[in-house]
Amino acid sequence: MFSLQDLEKKINSELTTKINSSKIHHSQIYISIDGEDLLEVILFLKNNENTKFRQLIDITAVDYPQNDKRFKLVYLLLSHEYNKRTIIECFINEDEIINSITSIFPAANWMEREVFDMYGIKFKDHPDLRRILTDYGFEGFPLRKDFPLTGHNEVRYSEDQKKVIYEPVKLEQNYRNFDYSSPWEGTKYMNKINKDK
Repeated sequence: MFSLQDLEKKINSELTTKINSSKIHHSQIYISIDGEDLLEVILFLKNNENTKFRQLIDITAVDYPQNDKRFKLVYLLLSHEYNKRTIIECFINEDEIINSITSIFPAANWMEREVFDMYGIKFKDHPDLRRILTDYGFEGFPLRKDFPLTGHNEVRYSEDQKKVIYEPVKLEQNYRNFDYSSPWEGTKYMNKINKDK
C-alpha cells in the first residue's frame, strides 16, 4: 500500500504534460488540467495499475461569472482498491463544449445531463443531452450566478383546470413575522386562544 504522496508523484510522473498543478488537501488529490486533456487523464486514472480510480462519484460545476473561463468542471473519482479519492478540475469558457466521459464511465450520463440542465455546459458526444431536473419549456440555467432569484414562471397544478399550468412568479408576501418562543411553551397567539377558552 503506497501513500497519497507516492500516488500523487506517480500520477505527475506519468501525466507530466497533462497536469497543470496537483496538491493533497483533506486526504484527497486535487488535479488541475486543461479541458482538452480530460478524456486522456480520466482514462489513465481509471485503467492504470497504480491508480485504479474505477468509480465515478460525481460531476459538478462552479460558476465564476467574473472570470474569462467562467466555469470550473469538477470530477470526483474513487479507487476502492487503494481507498483513495481524487478530484479533477478544469476551467472552460461559457460557450466551450467539453468532451463527454460516458464512453469511460457510463454513470456520467445523468451527471452530465444535470450539469447541462443547471449550468448550460454542453458535452460533446453525449448520447442524450437534454434537461433532466427542470421542465421541458424551462428557460435559463438555475445554478448560474446571473439566474434571477425569483425565476420567470411558476409551475403548479390547477385544481380548477385539472392540469399543470404556468404562471408568472408572484411573491404574495414580502416578509413573515416569526415567533421565536420555545416550541414547548407554544406560540403567543396559541397561548392567547387557549387562555380565552
